[in-house]
Amino acid sequence: MSIPVLTIDGPSGAGKGTVSRAVARQLGWHYLDSGAIYRSLAIAALKSNINVQNIAEVVDIARAMVLDFECAEELVVKLNGQDVTKELATESTGNTASIIAVYPEVRAVLLQKQKDFRQLPGLVADGRDMGTVVFPDSQNKVYLTASAEERGKRRYKQLKEKGISANLDQITEEIESRDRRDQERAAAPLKMAEGALYIDSSDLPIDQVIEEVLNLVR
Repeated sequence: MSIPVLTIDGPSGAGKGTVSRAVARQLGWHYLDSGAIYRSLAIAALKSNINVQNIAEVVDIARAMVLDFECAEELVVKLNGQDVTKELATESTGNTASIIAVYPEVRAVLLQKQKDFRQLPGLVADGRDMGTVVFPDSQNKVYLTASAEERGKRRYKQLKEKGISANLDQITEEIESRDRRDQERAAAPLKMAEGALYIDSSDLPIDQVIEEVLNLVR
């Protein structure tokens, strides 16, 4: 029997994390945030004081790291038993993650790590290439998106609530350029998987999106 997987792909800021975690909790399934895997490896590399240009050393760390995602209201990430959630969002983590994410050898190891999350009773996998590259055999695929303007507003609101000053036009521009990068990159570009349910969340309340996704799986 094949272990069921629900893949939720889409651009940054579409609400994938919130929806994926809520669905995983309601189904009682495991949860994978693929973006956090690269960031976790970046944290592990920085903690080890290795030269991140040394691909062999990065690969060794990638093979050895043990990751656990706890699916609370907010994501909790444990790296080798330690909570590293707060470190995921730092500049140094993001910069290091973008350096190591381009190494094919590292991507190969992390691809297997992602596949290893597929355990009973099932998995909700959130990312950009979950339905196209990591779990192409999944029976349940969703492509969740929203307009760049709407995603910009959401990000702006988040930053404001955290007391961080932000410029809405600049955020929207950054989102548009990131979309282009994700769609045009050579390795695993962002695209809708064949047979995926397309949901535009621009004008939908989050509860309705969660319900639509749950109905697909049920």
